[in-house]
Amino acid sequence: MGLKSWFQESFPVDTQALIKISSEPIPNHLKRWWWGLGGTPLFMFIIQVITGLMLIFYYVPDPDKAYQSVDYITHTARFGWLIRSIHRWASNIMIAALLLHMIRVFFTRTYRKPRELNWMFGVTLFLLTLMFGFTGYSLVYEQMSYWAMKVGTGIAGATPFIGPWLADFIRGGSEIGQNTLTRFFLFHIALLPFLTLAFIGLHLYLIRSHGVSELKFPGDEQAPKKSYPLFPDHVYTELIIVTLILVLLVSLSLVFPIGLGEPANPNVTPLHIKPEWYFYPVFRWLKITNLKAGVLGPIFFILLLYAWPFIDRFFEKKFPGSEIPFWIGIVGFLTLNVFLVWEIFGH
Repeated sequence: MGLKSWFQESFPVDTQALIKISSEPIPNHLKRWWWGLGGTPLFMFIIQVITGLMLIFYYVPDPDKAYQSVDYITHTARFGWLIRSIHRWASNIMIAALLLHMIRVFFTRTYRKPRELNWMFGVTLFLLTLMFGFTGYSLVYEQMSYWAMKVGTGIAGATPFIGPWLADFIRGGSEIGQNTLTRFFLFHIALLPFLTLAFIGLHLYLIRSHGVSELKFPGDEQAPKKSYPLFPDHVYTELIIVTLILVLLVSLSLVFPIGLGEPANPNVTPLHIKPEWYFYPVFRWLKITNLKAGVLGPIFFILLLYAWPFIDRFFEKKFPGSEIPFWIGIVGFLTLNVFLVWEIFGH
């Protein structure tokens, strides 16, 4: 038996199933570039996994050695600065692409029946991505990331009912220390990737089960449905987007490499604690309210996101053809952006 025959017998491939999957019709509106953003977060996640595995070889999750290990990666290890910069910029692009994808789904209302559950999976993936950003930033153990960890666990401690337990669980005790860094490391490289892969699988399965939603533009109501095959048309579109984003990612890493601040000092509070851009709205909200309202606000917003398909259905039943949900979304979106711009340019 030849090697090829042995491999085909040991690893049979159902070519008919592959042909069926690759010939799946895709709605014609996905030819527009804006609609191809769904695959970008997945590609960025793969980049994160690859570069993260490289960084693990040198990173030491110990309060006395964490900063020194990141310093070694950044300034001594061959191409360590580039790998770290790609990892960091990929996380920013992943969050931005996921946010744009959710905005597109929201304003085109493709979360409606029977896709409510898939919208909820998408919201969960967005929250997991934010947790990736928070835990990864904290692992650097520089001054700003240490105090961001301090503030973050303090916010968790103000959560109604489960706050004290939640804060102690995240910190691994009453204070930030060895247990905290170990837990953040395990969250970042084990728990969060496992949950993210699980929800990505569920998300893709439901997309496959329900199919891609057909979107009608104004004036197209009576037009016949148009579609094109998944392969090669849509695959090529995604590959072109991925190539352009990869060029952008490497360019950002080369032109704006990620630096390193001062080592963490629990005894010195920085004058200006500034979070990553994706936490600016929450940070600004906390600054203009007290701690309890500052925690309840984001919790309410998250619950609102999960329940939105059913809220939209309620408005549709009570007020057919109403644009109330759309304008609520517009107002909410603009409000968050005002907070973001205020924080960036107001200081």
